[in-house]
Amino acid sequence: MDLHVLVSMVVWTVSSAVLLFVLMYVDSLFTRYNDLEELKAGNMAVTTRFVLKLLAQAYILSSSIAAASSLGEALLVSVFSFLLLFALEKTIHLLLSKWGKIELDHGTQLGKIGYGLFSGSLHIVGALLISAFL
Repeated sequence: MDLHVLVSMVVWTVSSAVLLFVLMYVDSLFTRYNDLEELKAGNMAVTTRFVLKLLAQAYILSSSIAAASSLGEALLVSVFSFLLLFALEKTIHLLLSKWGKIELDHGTQLGKIGYGLFSGSLHIVGALLISAFL
């Protein structure tokens, strides 16, 4: 492995980690509760959702990197994919709220692990669907 490959790997990894942090932060701005405060308080429902959400974002980012011909392309596709995933999640949350009278964010904040698991699973399913197009 030559030096160019090693440097590229470091640049891509650092760039991906920064983007992942930014995406998770942006997502937290649209959550009705503070993820980090709930994590610190030991809320396992929020922790479950957060871990699955992180895994989904990392999977999309990984798929983008694997399919891209440049770092810029990978990051752009990841941001666009994040927006799609965000829209998908909000749409499903709205439908569940209207039709099923299920408030996933509220139930997750209350510590209902099933709510957190279901909400986080939506991220995983969305990531798998979106990544199929990459």
